[in-house]
Amino acid sequence: MRITRIIPALLAALLSVLTLAGTATAAQAEDRAATKVSGPQPIIGGSYAQNAPWAARLFSNGRQTCSATIIAPTWILTARHCVSGGGLSFRIGSLDQTSGGTVANGTQVYNHSSDLSLVRLDRNVSATYARLGQPGSVTVGQNVQVYGWGATSRCGQEINCQSRLLKYANVTVSGGCTDAYGGRAICARRGDGITAGGDSGGPMMANGVQVGVASTSDRQTTTAYTNVTAYRSWIQSIAGV
Repeated sequence: MRITRIIPALLAALLSVLTLAGTATAAQAEDRAATKVSGPQPIIGGSYAQNAPWAARLFSNGRQTCSATIIAPTWILTARHCVSGGGLSFRIGSLDQTSGGTVANGTQVYNHSSDLSLVRLDRNVSATYARLGQPGSVTVGQNVQVYGWGATSRCGQEINCQSRLLKYANVTVSGGCTDAYGGRAICARRGDGITAGGDSGGPMMANGVQVGVASTSDRQTTTAYTNVTAYRSWIQSIAGV
């Protein structure tokens, strides 16, 4: 009797696992490949942003995928793992990913060996550009802000629970670490929120300057941002800022 009860239970468990695996989207697969613990990073917790004119929502072939910033009239800064899908476009300068701001297409992509990417736009976009930090712009123990349109909960079908409006959270810098590709990164622990899928490529801001780009997150306690200040010379050599 015990065996007859266990076997159906095992079959049910296996069917459940197969069903969950079958619901994974291409976006989730990209997220898992790009993060060490979970997938591309929305903000879980936190608050809705009121002012972020440099924010850009990234779309791949018309599908919402990641977050980004505009750093110059024709240049977007985001995560390397966000640009592999091609057909890149951006809504820039709007807190609402569905309307407002300026829409521009990506024409050229420049990838760093770390989790950073620069995308050249097909037109000049007039905006308030994100100012990039220099070495020393951020310190351990500092309270910083992270922004994104990512998931607002630890949901299964991530694309269906990403935020329409830009969110942000306060996190605390805990030290140096590595990003999804082994590059230099800034690790931070959860404050009033944490990054999740869809927040990837979005900024970490310290005293109004961008010091990081979202790379990985465990969506509970810790997130890693590629250290923009460590790669300033590469960014300047391509985008001139």
